[in-house]
Amino acid sequence: RHFRVVCDFLCFASGDGNPKENSPFINNIDNEKGSLYDGTNMALFEEEMDSNPMVSSLLSKLANYTNLTQGVREHEEADEEEGARKKTVKSPQMGTFMGVYLPCMQNILGVILFLRMTWIVGTAGILEAFSIVAMCCCCTMLTAISMSAIATNGVVPAGGSYYMISRSLGPEFGGAVGLCFYLGTTFAGSMYILGTIEILLTYIAPNAAIFKAAEKEHEAAAMLNNMRVYGTCCLALMAIVVFVGVKYVNKLALVFLACVILSILAIYAGVVKTIFEPPEFPVCLLGNRTLQNHNFDKCLKTEIVNNMTVTTELWDLFCDSPHLNATCNEYFTSNNVTVIQGIPGLTSGAISENMWSSYGPSEMLVEKKMESLEVSDTSEDMYLPYVVNDIATFFTLLVGIYFPSVTGIMAGSNRSGDLKDAQRSIPIGTILAIATTTTIYLSCVVMFGACIEGVVLRDKFGDSVKGNLVIGTLSWPSPWVIVIGSFFSCCGAGLQSLTGAPRLLQAIARDGIVPFLEVFGHGKANGEPTWALLLTAGICETGILIASLDDVAPILSMFFLMCYLFVNLACALQTLLRTPNWRPRFKYYHWALSFLGMSLCLALMFISSWNYALVAMVIATCIYKYIEYRGAEKEWGDGIRGLSLNAARYALIRLEESPPHTKNWRPQVLVLLKLDSELQVKHPRLLSFTTQLKAGRGLTIVGSVLEGTYLIKETEAKQAEQNIKKTMSTEKTKGFCHVVVSSNLRDGVSHLIQSAGLGGMKHNTVLMAWPSSLCEQYRNMLSVRETTAAHQALLVAKNVDNFPDQRLKEGTIDVWWVVHDGGMLMLLPFLLRQHKVWRKCKMRIFTVAQLDDNSIQMKKDLQMFLYHLRLDAEVEVVEMHSSDISAFTYEKTLVMEQRSQMLKQMQLSRTEREREIQSITDESRSSIRRKNRPVIQGSGTSNQAAQLEDESDREVQLSHDKDIVSHPAVNHSTDATPERVHMTWTKEKFISERTRNREPNANMPVRDIFNMKPPYSSFLACSNQSNVRRMHTAVKLNEVVVNKSQGAQLVLLNMPGPPKSCGGDENYMEFLEVLLEGLNRVLLVRGGGREVITIYS
Repeated sequence: RHFRVVCDFLCFASGDGNPKENSPFINNIDNEKGSLYDGTNMALFEEEMDSNPMVSSLLSKLANYTNLTQGVREHEEADEEEGARKKTVKSPQMGTFMGVYLPCMQNILGVILFLRMTWIVGTAGILEAFSIVAMCCCCTMLTAISMSAIATNGVVPAGGSYYMISRSLGPEFGGAVGLCFYLGTTFAGSMYILGTIEILLTYIAPNAAIFKAAEKEHEAAAMLNNMRVYGTCCLALMAIVVFVGVKYVNKLALVFLACVILSILAIYAGVVKTIFEPPEFPVCLLGNRTLQNHNFDKCLKTEIVNNMTVTTELWDLFCDSPHLNATCNEYFTSNNVTVIQGIPGLTSGAISENMWSSYGPSEMLVEKKMESLEVSDTSEDMYLPYVVNDIATFFTLLVGIYFPSVTGIMAGSNRSGDLKDAQRSIPIGTILAIATTTTIYLSCVVMFGACIEGVVLRDKFGDSVKGNLVIGTLSWPSPWVIVIGSFFSCCGAGLQSLTGAPRLLQAIARDGIVPFLEVFGHGKANGEPTWALLLTAGICETGILIASLDDVAPILSMFFLMCYLFVNLACALQTLLRTPNWRPRFKYYHWALSFLGMSLCLALMFISSWNYALVAMVIATCIYKYIEYRGAEKEWGDGIRGLSLNAARYALIRLEESPPHTKNWRPQVLVLLKLDSELQVKHPRLLSFTTQLKAGRGLTIVGSVLEGTYLIKETEAKQAEQNIKKTMSTEKTKGFCHVVVSSNLRDGVSHLIQSAGLGGMKHNTVLMAWPSSLCEQYRNMLSVRETTAAHQALLVAKNVDNFPDQRLKEGTIDVWWVVHDGGMLMLLPFLLRQHKVWRKCKMRIFTVAQLDDNSIQMKKDLQMFLYHLRLDAEVEVVEMHSSDISAFTYEKTLVMEQRSQMLKQMQLSRTEREREIQSITDESRSSIRRKNRPVIQGSGTSNQAAQLEDESDREVQLSHDKDIVSHPAVNHSTDATPERVHMTWTKEKFISERTRNREPNANMPVRDIFNMKPPYSSFLACSNQSNVRRMHTAVKLNEVVVNKSQGAQLVLLNMPGPPKSCGGDENYMEFLEVLLEGLNRVLLVRGGGREVITIYS
């Protein structure tokens, strides 16, 4: 900034620029100083005030900073675009305990602890359950460390994980992970609602079930239908509560938190009580099988009543009649019933029995490890009141079901806008909450395994203890403490999910990174996300229709794990990149810990459910690609951009070490564009042709030159760059744009050819349109020399505006391979045919045979060469025998040299110069028409003849830059009149002499012209023999090319090299004009001096 001020001052002192009249350097500004600043101490920086505020005002703004709501436009953009003034609000006062610790505790401790923890311990055993808990808690702890580092690296507006990930990894990752986090939070709401209904229908009011099964095998289906009906009603009720007012949900949050804390205290109190007085919860076993204790009171087969043996209710369940001689189940007859205590106590030694796992398939009987008499017929077991597994159990399933119980660690960061000191409270509160809950979970694993009987632990719904909640049997003073506490806890968690998920979706929608979600950014007048709430309720309903807590839990585990994975990735990336802005106040982090957490998250995803993990990744990938393709462009200073810069730097350094191998060569194109007077691209088809050519996936640099000085043309240069980028977007050309301002166009083009690109990513090919004027032809000549000197390939497209941009149904791409220039002529048609526009065009290769060549052998060799190159093309060898130089060639050469001589030796006004050039050009065109007419007639194609005749009749306006024809050293002739310029060989004299000499010598060979007397001898003396030979080649080759390839969709032709001496530059472009006469779409190709295609693998 200081450098800019000094430069402005120096420019003013030197007379450059246009300083304003009210500049403080030349005028008195006393009248205006009050509006700009207070006092005169900072007068030197007065002009900076509009764009750069004073430090005092900056600090004032920071002191009055207000955390914005989630998803609103960032404060910097709001200040710049809207100029909105922030309202002064009361500063938040929540501390670490109330703002972070307790919310995290409430979100972490929940439905899985109360409904599935005992079952997980019983099924997996204490050791494996301990490892599951430890693994999941380690994952969240490592994630919390990474999250703390990100959260303390600057101010985090309310937005939590989405804000941190999107600002750290960019809008693509942020949007993908943000939507995954939203889906996870939404399915968490489904899980909490299903948990609420399960507690209601299983433990509080079983008789409230609408669907009831007459037989045992239909009980599971009836229960699922009840869950769907009640869950839908509960979801609708909760959505209405959230819609009416979120403030009521927030007020009830402390009540729900109190229920969770009281329930956990009741569990610990019950465990202590079991040491002295275990609770009475008898479990009835038949042999070693656990019985459902719903329809009988006594665990007896028979009992003595009034000295009589009578059967019990248990007898009726296994026998066909209540009589003692009834036919009973074989296993019932062979084994006795026994009663064991469901809660033997902490000192009972049950911990040794529950140490190991007991996995099994669905419908497997829950059995105690004791001896029993087995029977062969087990077909009736499914109809008898045994406790069985409702689902198949295995280790990975339990990981997926348990993991949701450790989620919720983002609750503190989501409340960052309400915290007094967020950068201090978020790390301390979150890590303490995770440490506390980890201690609770690990201690619960040990306590449950030590206090509760194994068969009761594996009884998911408490059927063996008269339908009580298993964890409730351990609590003190009553099981109802846990039942009621867990019920309200699940209700509160469901409401919190339905409150948070719509706001997260609203934040993503308002960020504008996912266009189709913009409608969900709107809501009520007070900002409540109405539409987002409706979508959230709809997605939540899909989870409720699944109706199984065990099936929903792994789904939300995937989305949460993916979110945590990217939090760890963001921290590791920022740490390794060492970006200057990465200065977190939380110092206890390391990239290795973040990578460990990321690896653990990825492992848990595939351990839990590999198919769900793949689905979650596909969803995230689709969202990422959609945002990349259609999303709004955002620049948030994210780590992915920093990673791209580092990767690009590393790759460029590697590319610089050695030149690319021939197999890796691809056209890195520098496209030279010409702009019109309105700074619009003159030939946009040149960009579309570049897109078609880029099947090689190489580099594209689009360059243009403005004439002038950069200080004056800066605005025009930026506007031109924007116009070029817009045209590139329209033509779907991906690449870089570079506009250069130079004192003259020639130097600007030279600078682009020399300096465009960086390191190993420099262009190796220059693409330009065919020049339309003499001035452009002169610059084109210079470009040919520049590219040749730089060992770069040159492509010149003639009639580029006629190049196709739609799919061609048929046609050919004709390659005229005259000289070998490294294989560019072979490679370019192959690359073009990879694009849909040219895909159906066939490739034809023509080569020229001289008198001494064996054309048949040449064709065979060329076919074999193409076979080794793996190219599919037709081959034709064209024989061009040496012939006499025609009079037309001499005539054409004469016209060319006369024009060059005129432009060099005469200083005419612009109007006179153009009139004289036009007269010579008209004669040249008429000569070409006379020469081409018999050729066209001989071909037998009337349409082609008409086309060539129309083209030759077309008038060409020629102009030349005044600098080329202005030579101060030339002496003016005082006798020359401005009306007419007398030349040594005028048009009239040439016509008369040609007619006079042809009449007596009609059959004379042209080679005898050299022996003729004047005036032909004077003509040959004036003409350069080298120019005659070059013109002869151009004329003859043009005849052959027009004859063979006039109907081709594209003709690729070797571009002749420029003359070694600069003296022939003025004739070079004339040779090319003659060479391309009569062809529509032509691409002249000049190789860069190295092989670009190889036959080797």
